[in-house]
Amino acid sequence: MLGPVILAASRSDRMRRLISAAPGTRQVVDRFIPGETVDDIVPVIQDLTGKGLELTMDVVGEDITTPGQAAAARDAYLELVDRLKDLELGPRVELSVKLSMFGQALADGHELALSNVRPVVEAAAAIGTTVTLDAEDHTTLDSMFAVHDALREDFPQTGCVIQAYLFRTEDDARRLAANGSRVRLVKGAYKEPASVAHQRRHEIDRAYVRILRILMEGEGYPMIGSHDPRLISIAQELARRAGRKLDEYEFQMLYGIRGEEHLRLAAEGHRMRVYTAYGTDWYGYFMRRLAEKPANLRFFLRSTLTTG
Repeated sequence: MLGPVILAASRSDRMRRLISAAPGTRQVVDRFIPGETVDDIVPVIQDLTGKGLELTMDVVGEDITTPGQAAAARDAYLELVDRLKDLELGPRVELSVKLSMFGQALADGHELALSNVRPVVEAAAAIGTTVTLDAEDHTTLDSMFAVHDALREDFPQTGCVIQAYLFRTEDDARRLAANGSRVRLVKGAYKEPASVAHQRRHEIDRAYVRILRILMEGEGYPMIGSHDPRLISIAQELARRAGRKLDEYEFQMLYGIRGEEHLRLAAEGHRMRVYTAYGTDWYGYFMRRLAEKPANLRFFLRSTLTTG
């Protein structure tokens, strides 16, 4: 029941100020967001890749209100690509982007977001890696998929994210699997109405398995975005039934959650990619992490009460 409340708080400026000022907040934020600058994050990239893990990098920030902020977001990703070029890690480190950060919600936002994200996709391709378009709330998805289709005309390796809790997603999965694209499947982390999304956990889990089967049996490259041990086991079985080799799909988990499982899957020969966010505009990302799992919220409250 707390999840929707926390997600609503993620849009509140008053709650942003209160949580940012709480004495224990920084400790918990650091658990999920291991740095604010490119210089902070490079050692993290080197550490994780040195352990046999792969990464997808997210420069946090979503509430863009001006074209200048959207251009600054583009430039932040281009700065990251420049540093990744020096590390020579190729596809072991890719990028994840939210089109809202590139101006999607502004006037002429669709074209603005496409024009801002294209240089990032081009730069990523030039160093041998790629970009995945994150899914946001359901009102943005038609635009996101249109941007995805446009980018894939020149960069077919461009990935996208689909969310199991949305009713539309099975149809989206069938289209994407047939096209052979890279698709990350997640449960979903936005507050969506009952008219467009499953509301109960067991319904979301069942939808996740149905959609994952579509992806595994299709022609694309499935990316399993889940920390759920049961869904991870089901994914392995579905991959086996579909005749997929270990390098024909991958697992993705968030930085700061189930780190031992990251290493276990990698040691078994699976491709294991860690979703790693950094930056100063951490609030929306942080609140969704609290909403996703009660243990995260308990950790935050315990840290707040025992700090200071």
